[in-house]
Amino acid sequence: MSASPAPKKRVAILISGRGSNMVSLIEAARAPDYPAEIVLVLANRPDAAGLTRAQAAGIPARAIDHKGFADRASFDAALQAELEGAGIELIVLAGFMRILTDAFVEAWAGRMINIHPSLLPLFKGTHTHARALEAGMRLHGCTVHYVVPELDAGPIVAQAAVPVLPGDDAETLAARVIVQEHRLYPAALALIAGGGAALDGGRVRLAEAERDPGAALLSL
Repeated sequence: MSASPAPKKRVAILISGRGSNMVSLIEAARAPDYPAEIVLVLANRPDAAGLTRAQAAGIPARAIDHKGFADRASFDAALQAELEGAGIELIVLAGFMRILTDAFVEAWAGRMINIHPSLLPLFKGTHTHARALEAGMRLHGCTVHYVVPELDAGPIVAQAAVPVLPGDDAETLAARVIVQEHRLYPAALALIAGGGAALDGGRVRLAEAERDPGAALLSL
């Protein structure tokens, strides 16, 4: 008698805009063997185009307008209520342009991930593509990491690299990186939700099966 498959992790995606990474995650999660289920999409902007895209995919999606709250803590409390009500186990930030309170981040420690458009720890913050060009980088890319109170400083789960080509500007480089983001984020979420990666002493420990070079999720 075969063992029953492990239940899928219940995932919420937080967005602020069009949600292109959200779409890649939703599409990946349609696979029967994908270990996570996208059950909720929340946006801090009522006009976020990603809300319509999520609803079209059959995912419950709603806005919690941050402008309607007196402070960040009140907004985060509203987020928390929605997440708890949906039984969320993992949070995925996908272009979510709000700084969360330390208390919220710590409450979700080890259960919230983000994707950043650089090879961290290089180029934390914004304007990463222009800064990579200014620095004369030959490689650039994106990083999936756990979220900690310090911005873009959490333990790294996976990275994907792209070459910086002669004649690149910030837009062409960004276009090359976003292709890798759409590949990397679903793979990293699957790794975490399926138990292939876990936090251990502030670093990400990969399960034995994930330690070979082909599972490193590094692309050129």
